[in-house]
Amino acid sequence: MNALHDPARTAMRDLHRAPEPAVLASLLPAATLDPATRAAVENRALGLLADLRAAQGSGWVNRFLQQYRLNTAEGVALLSLAEAFLRVPDATTADLLIRDKLGAPDWSGHLGDSDSALVNSATWGLVITRAVVGEEGRASVLRRLIARAGEPFVRQGVGAAMRLMGQVFVMGRTIEEALARAGDKDNRGFTASFDMLGEAARTADDGQRYFASYSAAIRAVGKDAARSNADMFGRHSISVKLSALHPRYETAHAAICVPELTEMLHQLADIAAQSGIGLTVDAEEQDRLDMSLEIIAAVASRPRANNSGDGVWNGLGMAVQAYGKRARSVITWAGDLAGTTGTQLAVRLVKGAYWDSEIKRAQEQGLSDYPLFTRKAATDVSYMACARDMLADPRLYPAFATHNALTVATILEWAKAADRSDFEFQRLHGMGEGLFERMVQDEGLRCRTYAPVGGHRDLLAYLVRRLLENGANSSFVHQLADENVSDASLLADPALRIAAVAGAPHPSIPLPAALYGNERINSTGIDLGDAQTLAAIAAHVAGYVLPVAPTPTGDVAAVLAAAHAAFAGWARTDVAARAAVLDRLADLLERDRADLIAALVIEAGKTIPDAQAEVREAVDFCRYYAVQAQAIIVPTLLPGPTGERNELRLAPRGVFAAIAPWNFPLAIFLGQVAAAVVAGNSVVAKPAPQTPVIAAMARARALEAGMPAGVFGLVIGGGDVGDALVRDVRIMGVVFTGSTATARRIARALLDDDRRPLVPLIAETGGINAMIVDSTALTEQVVADVVTSAFRSAGQRCSALRLLLVQEDVADSTLAMLKGAMDCLVMGPPGDPATDVGPVIDAAAYERLETYRQSQRARWVHALPAAQAGIVPPTIIRIDRPADLHSEWFGPILHVATWQAGKLAETVAAVNALGYGLTMGLHSRIASAAAEVAALAEVGNLYVNRSMIGAVVGSQPFGGEGLSGTGFKAGGPHYLYRFLTERTISTDTTSAGGNASLLSIEDIG
Repeated sequence: MNALHDPARTAMRDLHRAPEPAVLASLLPAATLDPATRAAVENRALGLLADLRAAQGSGWVNRFLQQYRLNTAEGVALLSLAEAFLRVPDATTADLLIRDKLGAPDWSGHLGDSDSALVNSATWGLVITRAVVGEEGRASVLRRLIARAGEPFVRQGVGAAMRLMGQVFVMGRTIEEALARAGDKDNRGFTASFDMLGEAARTADDGQRYFASYSAAIRAVGKDAARSNADMFGRHSISVKLSALHPRYETAHAAICVPELTEMLHQLADIAAQSGIGLTVDAEEQDRLDMSLEIIAAVASRPRANNSGDGVWNGLGMAVQAYGKRARSVITWAGDLAGTTGTQLAVRLVKGAYWDSEIKRAQEQGLSDYPLFTRKAATDVSYMACARDMLADPRLYPAFATHNALTVATILEWAKAADRSDFEFQRLHGMGEGLFERMVQDEGLRCRTYAPVGGHRDLLAYLVRRLLENGANSSFVHQLADENVSDASLLADPALRIAAVAGAPHPSIPLPAALYGNERINSTGIDLGDAQTLAAIAAHVAGYVLPVAPTPTGDVAAVLAAAHAAFAGWARTDVAARAAVLDRLADLLERDRADLIAALVIEAGKTIPDAQAEVREAVDFCRYYAVQAQAIIVPTLLPGPTGERNELRLAPRGVFAAIAPWNFPLAIFLGQVAAAVVAGNSVVAKPAPQTPVIAAMARARALEAGMPAGVFGLVIGGGDVGDALVRDVRIMGVVFTGSTATARRIARALLDDDRRPLVPLIAETGGINAMIVDSTALTEQVVADVVTSAFRSAGQRCSALRLLLVQEDVADSTLAMLKGAMDCLVMGPPGDPATDVGPVIDAAAYERLETYRQSQRARWVHALPAAQAGIVPPTIIRIDRPADLHSEWFGPILHVATWQAGKLAETVAAVNALGYGLTMGLHSRIASAAAEVAALAEVGNLYVNRSMIGAVVGSQPFGGEGLSGTGFKAGGPHYLYRFLTERTISTDTTSAGGNASLLSIEDIG
């Protein structure tokens, strides 16, 4: 199928970020029930509700949800414990985790509430646990008695409970165990689709191991199926996640990952066909959809006979997420593919499992709209429209994954009308008990259980995160467990609900552009997860011709004189007018985004994603400071005695010198200038000598936006130019980003001349930035964040990770995965979309970094092979303790040391002792650990369970302390104050005829 001429693919592209009301308007007719059908659906759904309520006592997960709902402290605490506990190898951290999660919630309110002995037993265990580990000052006789057994007793009990939860959520630890369980009496009449793992591959070895696991599972299920007389759709099957098979399943790496994944899926499909079972490709994040369709189409196009040799294998299937705006077009595409290949394609229709992360990504990237619906009812409408299309297309074998009684009843009515019996329902293992049993046993309908298979230590964590992410109180399962929700509410027609609001998005989920409400517009991004968009920007970069570099400045004094002359008039300009200039500048930066991205790639060596992020940051600085200036630069009346008026005003200081670095030659450069000029100062800006063209492009757009030429002066050159600038007595302040050593020289220069006043130095300097990892952290998440923090931008960010401190109990496993993830990095030219690590800024930086790297060769933990000229290969160097790292190495070099469990405070103290205080990271599932580090860490920015780079203007103000800067933080609410001076005006009003306000006071005596 040619994607360029495929109507369904064209429709998908149009729908991907289309306005929600428009998409829903096209779906509502198919999802709307006529009155007669609605009555039949409601009647059948009421019977299903009765079955579900009768089965509430038989399903452990249902009973759990009744007792520990996800909007309660107890429910979140228990699932959070389950997410981390089984992977913690050491007793010290396990005890801390138990205390953290179970010590605060009140479990006693759940005693005896459930009709399940299992749930009540678990509750007793939680009550006892809290008695042992709960808050100080709450000791009781029970606590004192049980405390004699000590924490090992509690730990063993919690471990047993977590393993029990693992049995509930996971079908089996091995495929053999899962097959045996799938055949027991509790699953009688149900087939299963086994999913062999949870986490995505981080390394090539992961991908190969998971491929082998899938291959073995397909053979095992096929061997079991050989004993069955059922047709293929009546047998167990396998589900596969493509992200499990390749560590770089990303749009930027599609040229490599798509062919490799196609071949791997070909091989798995061949095994499945030979085994006579089905193989379904699971749906994942929306930016992977196009790649998955290419892979599925290629695999479907290769003819395969079934294991009996009596026909075409119809076992290939795919999952479609109804919460995606493109879902209905994907159904159309699947039908066309089946028609083209002469097969019946199985389609599993699901609601979708990545809702939170998809919403967050669109907001973070500043995309035009969301790829999915923001209301649950809208997803339900999409689901029903897709289901109707599936039932109407005989080329598809429909599989409806749902626990919703109304959805099931509707599909049954539509199937009867369409005379379709070749379809099935699907449910998650451990959930939906009671909904399908009677239909399977009495009506002969097919139902399949989606059954995760794997070790509880890994899979339980994955499944619990999915449950926490998608455990919204609006879901049918959670509403069913709530006695306060009526049958009428449960069976409310989603089409009518969406029609009532005209398809409007959820009011609490603004579009990415409106993320900051009425304060300011969020900067706009381009979707680099879209292959066509990425190719277009890459082509623009490749064809862009960088403007001629400006001539080095010969006379700094002349530029300063112009700035000094322009200051008075600019200072008198109304702050709203100054802010309007910044708003226009932000618009111009977005207008010329493609050229600026190209310039950043060519002159600064940025990768395309980094270049786009920098343009957006520059835009955000302009808009944010425009808002802040208008909010704070207003007269403030102060209290005082009667007959006196006291007023505080903020005034600009004069001419500022702004000295920017080469690593953020647009964002930091313009951020400094924008803050100074919106405060009413004029500026002479000196960019780094490596990036003068970007600075000139920025200034040209500032002048186009209406900024007077004298207000924004530009000087070009090296350290001599910067020295002449800061030593001039007309400079009334300096804003600087760069090395600590240079900041010291500037500070001394500002004090050397007795003729000049004492002026502020606003400095953001380097840092030996550490990330601390304990044994509760998820290794896959840690590794992803370490790679991003240490090696993105070739390690040339002020905030980049320099020192990784891993708890010794998990150091070996963490470093093993980290090495594999590093091996997957691509080194190359920055304009290539596939490049992860490009060259460092210049030959001098390369020589300095490479000399150091080679001097530490005996301590290398891992290093990538040498690449093209100018690229420093990402390298890990082992050190014994934090104190061994004496200086910042500004490149893709990461140092690693270990720390002992129970020594968190000492570890933070060791990092503080280095004297720097820019950024720090912590990976831990222990909330009290995060609170402890927040209290102890002497850093400007602390990042918990995330990467350490990419601070967002207005959300994560950036700047350090100690050797890392002077404050206030750039992109924060206090930054502009450093560019202003305070003036108080006190007026004695009695000297001009008395205080008239006193005369108006009513005499009530």
